[in-house]
Amino acid sequence: MRPIATNDTTKNTILIVDDTKMNRDLLIDILEDKYNILEAEDGEQAIAILQQHAAEISLVVLDMVMPKVDGFGVLEAMNKYRWIQYIPVICISTQDDPEFIERSYNMGVTDFINRPFDELIVIRRVDNTVKLYAKQRQLMNMVANEILEKERNGNLMVTILSHVVEFRNGESGMHVINIGKITEILLAEIAKHTSQYHLSYTDRDLIVKASALHDIGKISIDEHILNKPGKLTDDEFEHIKTHTVIGHQMLADVPFQEEPLIKASREIARWHHERYDGRGYPDGLKGDEIPISAQVVALADVYDALTSERVYKPAFSHEKAVQMILNGECGSFNPLLLECLVEAQDTIQQELSKPGQVFDSFEELQAITPAIQNTESLDVTEYVLGQLDTERQKNHFSAEVSRELQFDYNAAFDTLSIPVWASKRFEVPTSISNPTENEKLIEVVGADTIEGLREAIRQTTPHDPLIRLDFTINDNGDRYDCTIVAKSLWAYDDEDEAQLTGYIGKILRRDKPSDWLEAPFELSSGHGTTYIHNVTPEETSN
Repeated sequence: MRPIATNDTTKNTILIVDDTKMNRDLLIDILEDKYNILEAEDGEQAIAILQQHAAEISLVVLDMVMPKVDGFGVLEAMNKYRWIQYIPVICISTQDDPEFIERSYNMGVTDFINRPFDELIVIRRVDNTVKLYAKQRQLMNMVANEILEKERNGNLMVTILSHVVEFRNGESGMHVINIGKITEILLAEIAKHTSQYHLSYTDRDLIVKASALHDIGKISIDEHILNKPGKLTDDEFEHIKTHTVIGHQMLADVPFQEEPLIKASREIARWHHERYDGRGYPDGLKGDEIPISAQVVALADVYDALTSERVYKPAFSHEKAVQMILNGECGSFNPLLLECLVEAQDTIQQELSKPGQVFDSFEELQAITPAIQNTESLDVTEYVLGQLDTERQKNHFSAEVSRELQFDYNAAFDTLSIPVWASKRFEVPTSISNPTENEKLIEVVGADTIEGLREAIRQTTPHDPLIRLDFTINDNGDRYDCTIVAKSLWAYDDEDEAQLTGYIGKILRRDKPSDWLEAPFELSSGHGTTYIHNVTPEETSN
């Protein structure tokens, strides 16, 4: 192994993995002028190098047939440790079998280099792949920074809300923030224990954000009652209790009632004082009649109230508060929640001991609010993420199939793209508008074949985008049996609905897989017309 410490920091680093020294030396001779080189003699050594230097490696050139751990074993490790997400892999292979190629792509291989090595092809493919992933990482960093900024501003708004709601309540403003922290910890603990409540990460994040509005109804409560130092009268307590119904009604009057955040906020505002035995208010719900969101916030609310100083009571210790809750002194709670509280109590105590972001006056709140309102870049994050993911899929897949016939269909413009060599060979344009009506294209592949592919694509989903199909192509009078591997591309709209944006694919001739490379026009990348073929719906599930 060449030590990375001696590398030129101005160059990207490539890991070459091959059990044959001659092959490694050939690749090193081709690439060492432009890249720092690390080399591994087998898959075990490659994994060891990745464990030490994954952050510095820009590309892995991987032989698939090796002793000990083969190329697929390396790919398994790269998927396990998520290196495959940011380190592209070019596979060295003489295999043309579609199953081998499809398995490689499914495990994250970006491209193939066939032996014997062609210096120009090696350099171009390595350069293109490194540049592609460098651009992708740059875009991902831009999006990550934007998401962090949005998250920061979201947290800031929660802080502001906590002050606005609790200023009248004579509290420090940390109550809402603390409840969010406790809620997040308890929800994560529940998710570890059971799948009963179907708490995905998105669901948990939504409940945490909604918890900030649990006491929004207190805005309408007389502050003399809220801040009364002594015991409340029965009438005063009944008045305090109305904040749950008032908060629910305030949120029910907000537009966009079908938004998950609004729905969760309504549930929490109305039912965070319900109790598991049915003795809570305002509706006397019992057990899991109470939404899990309200159950968790209710427990978080009680814990923080016990451990915080109020005008009517001193703060109890963490240990005392937990014991009071477990003893039933603060009402009845879901036994599973109590178990989660016990297991997470050290984490809760540690998180609440960290300093929070607070403001000393309403002047500070008023000063920061315009800056938040004027942040115009926040609303593009979801769009950028969707577009980035779509472009990543297109570029990644195009790089994967650069040696075989390729095609790229853009649904928005109803345009099919093919390479120059395929355009000349099949006598069709490189960019075909409305391809289903192109007479020459129909002559090459047949109208039934075009419709068959379209039907197969329509049956794909974002989670199951791949299609592998057999078909026949008419190549200037010669008919060839081919196999196509295609992938549908998707983006998400503002309502989080998946939209088909197009599809891309590659074609292999089953009789002579290498024949496409002997075409009159050199194939460096392509989208042959062959993406169209006769298929049945049943074939798409194979």
